[in-house]
Amino acid sequence: MTRHFNSSLSHRPTRVLMFIQSLDLGGSEKQCVEMARLLSRNGFEVVVGCMRRTGPLLRKVAEAGLQIVEFPVGSLLRPRAIRQMLRLARYIRANGFDVVHANDVYANLFAIPAARLAGVPVIVSSQRDLSHGAFYTPLRRKILRGVQRMSTHLLVNSESIKSQLVEEERMDSESIHVVYNGIDVERYRLACNSPATRPFRIPAVPPDRLIAVVGNMHTEVKGHTELIAAASIVRRECPAVRFFLVGDGEMRRQFESRVRAAGLENNVLFLGHRADVPEILPCCEIGVLPSHAEGLPNAVMEYMAAGLAVVATPVGGIPELIENEMNGLLVAPKDPTALAHAILRLLREEPLRRELGRAARETVLSKCDFFGVLSRLKLMYQAASKSPVPVPHPSESVAAD
Repeated sequence: MTRHFNSSLSHRPTRVLMFIQSLDLGGSEKQCVEMARLLSRNGFEVVVGCMRRTGPLLRKVAEAGLQIVEFPVGSLLRPRAIRQMLRLARYIRANGFDVVHANDVYANLFAIPAARLAGVPVIVSSQRDLSHGAFYTPLRRKILRGVQRMSTHLLVNSESIKSQLVEEERMDSESIHVVYNGIDVERYRLACNSPATRPFRIPAVPPDRLIAVVGNMHTEVKGHTELIAAASIVRRECPAVRFFLVGDGEMRRQFESRVRAAGLENNVLFLGHRADVPEILPCCEIGVLPSHAEGLPNAVMEYMAAGLAVVATPVGGIPELIENEMNGLLVAPKDPTALAHAILRLLREEPLRRELGRAARETVLSKCDFFGVLSRLKLMYQAASKSPVPVPHPSESVAAD
């Protein structure tokens, strides 16, 4: 027996609970908020749920007029997590949500069981990386896959992730939907149509050659060590080069120490977390992301939307966006010499740099525009799904512990 989405509730908009662990400046968090805003503007009733009501994106959610609900959980291993999960199930049922969409690993583990308990017609889990982080021990992977199998749909943001889940994890291919990350391409049009400006306070060293590197610094995975080594090589030929490192994390101090040890303080600048990346990128000529592993990185999409020539590594979903020599340059990961040579080539060859930037923007317009994402989400939300297994109805009370 199948049940079509919202068939008995056609008189009202579809109600969606977008759930995320927190509202910090991470890739999954940005995608969650942007999708929530877009859905809300297009006829859906959207509430943003979280486990920690913290982070710079809170303001963006509030500006969109979206309700935020918190179910505070510090650790999923403590009894409080079970109480909060039951509270979430009661909240979902009391508010008649048609869709629960979990947007990161911890949201999957917390919100998917609650949605299943509440009998939600459409439950979307997410996988936005290749399970390469420290979190993914064999036991945790087994638990996560079990939880993801409770959902009606599993959203991934690249074909490479889908292939891994099917081949290595034996997940059902039919339940996995590839939806590329979305980006508001119009916010980045300045890079294509306007001269570079400096909306942020950075001392100029004319003639600057500015390069953007956007990525968190929680681990070595974004390739900052190789980037710093490559910067030393690039500076020898181009002393006025400046690498703007946007992002923050536990390893930032280590990276700053390496920059000082290499004497690169004037060439590698740490800008920290920034909310004005669309304004920074138009000032730059090149975008670099030398990651060791990825899903589908927002940074690369942002470079491409801004019309920058991109140097990246062929890991995860990056080759699904960048074809070497056609709309960017791909270099082997963990190879600072190859990285430096690619950057120098783009600095020297202006026609190539401009052509790659133009082609990159065309690619992201065709693959990652948010309105394409909206269309794919609508299809996922409205697809027929199996009726949930009957479960006891939790109390309608949603009082916090």
